Amino acid sequence: MPRLVLIRHGQSAWNLENRFTGWWDVDVTPLGAEEARHAGELMAARGLDFDTCFTSVQTRAIKTLHLALEAMGRLWLPVEKHWRLNERHYGGLTGLNKAEMMAKVGEEQVKIWRRSFDIPPPPLDADSPFDLGKDRRYAGVAVPNTESLKDTIARVLPYWEERIAPALKRGERVLISAHGNSLRALVKHLSNIPDDEITGLEIPTGQPIVYELDDSLGAIERYYLKDR
Repeated sequence: MPRLVLIRHGQSAWNLENRFTGWWDVDVTPLGAEEARHAGELMAARGLDFDTCFTSVQTRAIKTLHLALEAMGRLWLPVEKHWRLNERHYGGLTGLNKAEMMAKVGEEQVKIWRRSFDIPPPPLDADSPFDLGKDRRYAGVAVPNTESLKDTIARVLPYWEERIAPALKRGERVLISAHGNSLRALVKHLSNIPDDEITGLEIPTGQPIVYELDDSLGAIERYYLKDR
């Protein structure tokens, strides 16, 4: 029976500062690093082990994975990184404080940008300091200038089908370290969550989510490891 574990990166610097982060690369905080180590210790204590790992190309997810694997004594495991597992791109909101934006444009508008399924934030300006078009990580990639959750799902699922699902079907035990919205994309797909419900799903930082899957990768059970 295939088993998949998902973990959202530990608290990041911009999580702490209540800023929209998206594709911008920020590190984990000391608390975030501790969350990652604790996740690894918990997985080891519960007898979980893995054959292959996947993560984004963003520091906070990569570091969370490495710290968790170090705590498990599994730093040697193979890891594949891909931009399709990146966080949702927050466009012109990138770097802005969420509370300040609520004061500026209203709580309802910010809620629409954050929690609607298919309405993206305003696009990133071409001359924005947060433009990643020339970042070496994204050579050959059409870097988006904004994304809705629907857009994020559309870029995550092809990677799931091409790389992750085949590993699970081969019997490999898989760990994915990613982001709130790229993980929402996977949870929506695996658990068949409707469009109007997935936006309300909260995924806390540093808490492993375990999926017990059938041979067709249908979800038999989904639970937080801390609850078992």
